[in-house]
Amino acid sequence: MNILASLRYLVALNEHRHFGRAAQACHITQPALSNALRALESEFGVVIVKRARQYAGLTEEGERVLVTAQRMLREHQLLQQDLESQADRPRGSLRIGAIPTAMPVVARFAAWLQARHPGIRPVVLSLSSPEIEAGLEALTLDLGLGYTDRLSRRSALQALPQYTEHYFVVRRRSPAQADAAPGLHRGEPMAWRDAAALPLCLLTPEMHNRTLVDSAFALAGVEVTPVIETNSILTLSLSVVAGEVCSVLPGALVGAVRGYPELEALPLVNPEVHTPIGFMLARSERPSRAMEAALALAREPAWLAHAAAHSGALET
Repeated sequence: MNILASLRYLVALNEHRHFGRAAQACHITQPALSNALRALESEFGVVIVKRARQYAGLTEEGERVLVTAQRMLREHQLLQQDLESQADRPRGSLRIGAIPTAMPVVARFAAWLQARHPGIRPVVLSLSSPEIEAGLEALTLDLGLGYTDRLSRRSALQALPQYTEHYFVVRRRSPAQADAAPGLHRGEPMAWRDAAALPLCLLTPEMHNRTLVDSAFALAGVEVTPVIETNSILTLSLSVVAGEVCSVLPGALVGAVRGYPELEALPLVNPEVHTPIGFMLARSERPSRAMEAALALAREPAWLAHAAAHSGALET
């Protein structure tokens, strides 16, 4: 039995929580995955997976095997990257999870990193904040870009600050205004209370960004019932272009509609809401060569200035 392959199947099953999807992710058939897990149980002499018609989780012993599996696969990956790399030529994949509102920034980061180190293969995933934190703790992610104020001092994760998220109302301008200047226009600041009276498209309530937006409206003494809700960042951005609704966007997403002269972005004030965004990684992990290169880039003044410029700083 290939023990590493079986441990990889176990990690995939825990990640996808579905036998079929885990098998598909591992590029094997579902019976092959099930047989490998049964062989793993025979190897250790314990039941690892709870038996049911559908995936029902791992046993207590299975959870212990899972932790070891994650560590072994991580060490195997680090060793492989170390053997394939040179000090100035890192190689290997780097899995980066990012909150949806930070995708424009993390896409730029991955492009910079890959251009500088062609041997690194960034894998960029759009994930929720809990999914990023769980992935970092389970070692299925190398880096996460998200809301660092969610982390406690006792967290197993450490943060590397990147930029501050600012918020804008994006709405349509009159045809005369649109003809006056090319591209997206930055308008005068608008109070959150005034924005509450607009027909808004907002993210769905389970998303952390929506929690931040609702909290800002609450601080302004108002409640908002959006006319459209979505869990799609693309829908959030383009709803303003397609119809007569407005949207509350963080600065990184304002760039997605920068080329539309019929739109304007108004900074939101009263209250001032500035949310720190940063890379997160496991505190105790030994970094791979690829990770070392990524962390070096994340600390560079040139990159930090670029990230700040594309996270809310619009030309007036």
